[in-house]
Amino acid sequence: MALAGLAVTAPACEPRPSYSATRKSGPRPSAASAPPPVAAAQPALTRPAAASAEVTSGPGFPAAGPWVSFYGSAEQLGDLARVARTFRIINLDADPGTENFTDEQLQVLKAGGRNRVLSYLNVGACEHDRTYWSIAPAGLSPCAANRAAQRGAYKGYPGETWMDPGDPSYQQLLLEYVAPRLAARVDGFYLDNLELLEHSAGSTNGPCSPSCRQGGLDFVRRLREKFPGHLIVMQNATSAVTRLGVTGGVRFATLLDGIAHEEVYAPKYDGEAEAELLAWKGLNLKNRDGRPLWIAVEDYVGSCRKRQAALAALAKARAREFSPYISDKSGGQQTICYWQ
Repeated sequence: MALAGLAVTAPACEPRPSYSATRKSGPRPSAASAPPPVAAAQPALTRPAAASAEVTSGPGFPAAGPWVSFYGSAEQLGDLARVARTFRIINLDADPGTENFTDEQLQVLKAGGRNRVLSYLNVGACEHDRTYWSIAPAGLSPCAANRAAQRGAYKGYPGETWMDPGDPSYQQLLLEYVAPRLAARVDGFYLDNLELLEHSAGSTNGPCSPSCRQGGLDFVRRLREKFPGHLIVMQNATSAVTRLGVTGGVRFATLLDGIAHEEVYAPKYDGEAEAELLAWKGLNLKNRDGRPLWIAVEDYVGSCRKRQAALAALAKARAREFSPYISDKSGGQQTICYWQ
């Protein structure tokens, strides 16, 4: 399905909330720092041959789009009913600690079950303004106290620390406290910063050892086992490390309901990212109803008024049969562009 059209309708540039909700694509590893490749990358404009269909373990999306990603509050979002009418997949930040949305407001966005609402879940890093950075229930270790899991400051994003997803205490915090609070409110998880798994053990920005890499794959398997009816979407970490990964004897790719990648066609073309998404498409994964794995792109054109740039990015994504969302800019995602 296409986005909700092509002409801009009264975009509103909202101020940043007091809660810092910046989301972003992580640094792509350089050839010197990246772990050894699991398999050769696909050529940028070559679609791999389709494999026989394999059914994924998640519920799968009933619709491919249109979709939207927004990390502000309900007040900044504005007309919730309009958002619910326009989009079928809505990614937002439903962490109760942010107080971005009430349960009633989330129900409006779900539109009686027609739409699927996902919540952002940072797995590869921990933000210092999350409540669980410094406070956790008895028996659990908050991020700040778990020095063993910390992998250094996230360069370029002050107030955020890389975390080893293979660390048992960090996994326990996410699986027993953070994820259940989200699962009670939304239909699924939108996993961020798993591109940490693509970093080498010697990286100066989020080093990840082989045990860290495997631990990240294992975490997603445990998340799937704990929440079999929830959707799981992974953002950005779409290299062969995840595509060909195995956890507990299960192909990692079959644990997901969808993948997404930022900045594939705008502000500039990323042939490597497109090739990775095409390689995932070539896996020919299906959900229980026979629908394909949801593959989405989120591109940024600088302003909700840059219609021609949006049209160009939209056309490129649709030509590859990806589900596109085009926004103004990366680094906050607190403005929705309504393309009509």
